[in-house]
Amino acid sequence: MKRIGVLLSGCGVYDGSEIHEAVITLLALDRSGAQSICMAPDIEQYHVMNHLTGEATDEKRNVLVESARIARGKIKDIRTVTANDLDGLILPGGVGAVKNLSNFAIKGKDANVNSEVSRLVKEMIAAEKPVGAMCISPAVLAKILEDKKPEVTIGNDFGTAETIEAMGGAHTACPVDRIHVDHVNKLITTPAYMIGPGIKDIARGIEKLVDEVLKQA
Repeated sequence: MKRIGVLLSGCGVYDGSEIHEAVITLLALDRSGAQSICMAPDIEQYHVMNHLTGEATDEKRNVLVESARIARGKIKDIRTVTANDLDGLILPGGVGAVKNLSNFAIKGKDANVNSEVSRLVKEMIAAEKPVGAMCISPAVLAKILEDKKPEVTIGNDFGTAETIEAMGGAHTACPVDRIHVDHVNKLITTPAYMIGPGIKDIARGIEKLVDEVLKQA
């Protein structure tokens, strides 16, 4: 059974992992007979959003604790996970990827990435194991791997694509139901909700991403 890490960043599109993307990923992995290993950093969220109003609140929440909601409690602190434990790794999107796993949403090309997230991604690449990412999370991969000229897609958002290229990455425009494969670095990316418009649309690309990660694992 292939062991695929699913790196979460909280629970909810505006301050954590995009729940539809995360659940479709877990469902596709389970249907394929793979073992999902959910993980998240044990850190405080950048902020907490009211998903009804779209406004920030004064609450404090923990990324690992919130991610456990999606994982139904079966989740690891990323500090305890190494590339030796995995055959592949997938990063769902959501604003948490660029505010909790990194500060790309605030600093753009000058972003910093959580040290444990960076460590694990680099370990996977060094071990020549596939890494998948969707929605905005390919920007995190582009920052971590900026010295390797990574090829990714976030769909067709010009501003984000321009920032990815400013970090040394190569961006390829891609529709929601397709994936882009960087064969050199073994990166698989798809736009998901960067394009949308709905759950059935993003599912097509995510399922192809999962299939490709498992094929390369």
